[in-house]
Amino acid sequence: MLYAALIWTRWDSDEDLDPAEFARYQELNQVSAEAGVRAGGLALHPVSSATTIRLRNEEVLLTDGPFIESKEQLSGFYLFDCDDLDQAIQWAARIPGARHGAIEVRPVMIEH
Repeated sequence: MLYAALIWTRWDSDEDLDPAEFARYQELNQVSAEAGVRAGGLALHPVSSATTIRLRNEEVLLTDGPFIESKEQLSGFYLFDCDDLDQAIQWAARIPGARHGAIEVRPVMIEH
């Protein structure tokens, strides 16, 4: 089953990127791929680069910036292909962002 591990961290700009942190992500990518549970993982640019789209009365409304104002932002995600939630939680706990943010694990809804 696929589980999304959403990475919520405090990240204000590209200047905040820590090379050691990215090395830990690369290591997780390799280890999880070797274990056969990684379906993919992607980092997102800082929330300052976001555009929020709303459709109201058939009119498209655009706003620069995030959907919500918060200290923690969605900074990336993994998709883990795991046997169950317990296994997904074990892998999500290895995501480096868990050290200073939060990881939200949710099953992926797949339509058949």
